[in-house]
Amino acid sequence: MTTLIGVMRRNPFVVDSCCRKGSRNALQELYNPTQSELSGAAVLHQTRRDQVVDACRVHNASSRKRRVLTPGDLKHLVVDEEHELIYCYVPKVACTNWKRVMMVLTGRGKYSDPMDIPSNEAHVPSNLKTLNQYSIAEINHRLKNYLKFLFVRDPFERLVSAYRNKFTLKYNSSFHKRFGTRIVRRYRKNATQDALINGADVKFKEFAEYLVDPATARDGPLNEHWQTVYQLCHPCHIHYDLVGKYETLEEDANYVLRLAGVGDSLHFPSYAKSTRTTDAMTAQFFSNISTQQQIQLYQLYKLDFLMFNYSTPSYLRLD
Repeated sequence: MTTLIGVMRRNPFVVDSCCRKGSRNALQELYNPTQSELSGAAVLHQTRRDQVVDACRVHNASSRKRRVLTPGDLKHLVVDEEHELIYCYVPKVACTNWKRVMMVLTGRGKYSDPMDIPSNEAHVPSNLKTLNQYSIAEINHRLKNYLKFLFVRDPFERLVSAYRNKFTLKYNSSFHKRFGTRIVRRYRKNATQDALINGADVKFKEFAEYLVDPATARDGPLNEHWQTVYQLCHPCHIHYDLVGKYETLEEDANYVLRLAGVGDSLHFPSYAKSTRTTDAMTAQFFSNISTQQQIQLYQLYKLDFLMFNYSTPSYLRLD
C-alpha cells in the first residue's frame, strides 16, 4: 500500500495558485477573515485547534506506535471540490444532516434544501466523494489547500446515543444480528435461544463489556458508530482547520457555510430532536455498569476527551 506524505500542518496561510481566480476560498477566509463578523469566531477556533495539537503532542511523546496514513484511512473524509471543503463525518454527531448539506454543496443545483433529501439517501456511499478515491498527489493537494473540518461530541454521550440507536430500536435488526448476537453469546449467561438468534435486547452493561474486552480489539477496528474520533478522523495526522461541536452545532455549522461563501443561501438544518441523548441520560446508563467498566471505557475514549476539551464526567467513579 502506498503511504501518504506528512500531512500535519500548523498554519496553512499559503494556498496554491491553482484555486479559483479572483475569489478567496474557505481556508483563506478562516485564517485571514475579510468579514468582521467572522473574526471573533476565528479566535475560538484557534483555541480548539491548539487543544488538539497539544493533546496530540502529549500522546505522541508517550506512544511508541508511529504510523503513516494510507488512503484506506481516509474513507470518512468527504470532499467538496466546488467549495474546497473536506468534512470528516463522525456518526452520532449530526452526520446525517452534514451529509445532506454536503450533497447540496456538491450537487450542482440538484438539491437546494438539505431536508428534502431522505436520510437513507444521505448515507448512500456513491452520493458523496471521499478522499480515499483520489490519487496520492491529489489527496495531498486537497489536504493542503482545502478547509478541513469535523464535528465532535462528548464521547460518552455519543456512545450512549449509538447504543440507544443501534440496540434498542426494533428497526435496526441488521445491527442486532451482526453485533447483538455476538455480544449475547459472549457475555450473557443462560441466554435464551431467541436472544442468541436475534440479539435484539443487548443491555448497556453487555455492550460496555464488549467494548472493553481485548478480544474485541483483536477482531479488528470498532464499528464507526462507536469508534473513537481519533481513529475515524486521524486528527493527530491531519491538521483540521475547524473543530465544530455538537453542543454549539448550528452556530459552528453555519460558520463553516459562511466561510465557504454560501451562508446567505444555505443554512444548517435546525436541530430539535426530542429523543436526543442528554448528559443526564448518559449518567443514568453509566450508573448501571461497574466502576471497572467505567474506568476501562474512559481509557478507551480518553484521547477524544482530551483532544476536544471535554471534562471527565462528574458521574464517573474513577477512584
